[in-house]
Amino acid sequence: MYVGKRRSDLPQLPGLYDPTNEHDACGIGFVANIKGEPSHEIVLQGLQILVNLAHRGACGCDPETGDGAGILIQIPHRFFTKEAASLGFSLPGPGEYGIAMCFLPVEQQQRLACEGLLEQITREEGLVVLGWRDAPVNVDAIGRVARTSQPYIEQFFAGHPSGMSQDQFERRLFTVRKRVESLVSESEMRDKDFFYIPSFSSRTIVYKGLLLANQIGDFYNELLDPDTMSALCLVHQRF
Repeated sequence: MYVGKRRSDLPQLPGLYDPTNEHDACGIGFVANIKGEPSHEIVLQGLQILVNLAHRGACGCDPETGDGAGILIQIPHRFFTKEAASLGFSLPGPGEYGIAMCFLPVEQQQRLACEGLLEQITREEGLVVLGWRDAPVNVDAIGRVARTSQPYIEQFFAGHPSGMSQDQFERRLFTVRKRVESLVSESEMRDKDFFYIPSFSSRTIVYKGLLLANQIGDFYNELLDPDTMSALCLVHQRF
């Protein structure tokens, strides 16, 4: 019989403790262009919504470290086309490639092992490895506690063979993501808990972290780039 891995940090049911008393109280916001037209203004509005939801989050003894915040936007094709060209690889048209936002171990050998595994499974699933990009982050924008657990953050680009629909491509990207996460989780890698893929899609990308609401735009500077455009934005302030 398969027993799923427990992922909650809540205690088991001992004595008088009742875990049903625990619940989330997260703040969630959404903004979209009704005509589906991407713009940088939508991203900025999403970031402002997140700031407006700061009261729905929390911080610990370190007042600069929060429970977590995140933002989901459509893949900004113009921005990533420009970035890929500067790194020496090219991207196909919108929807023809997927981006994995990857949280990886900081230690180099473990990080390279995770990168190699992701490339291997991508090829096994019949997809095409396009390239990698370090996600520029501003460590001065986050708190002391957040810095101690900060992973190495990279973006992985994958394409698909001709004849594959975007829906089929999305399912294949999801399969790659789950296979890799499972293999790393079951490995003996020392820092495997650093490995996580917040998103792997040809449609959207997620930026998140152990951040306060007002830190995410400063931490991920590319969110403030005018070429980072989207027709929708979904934000989450964790509590």
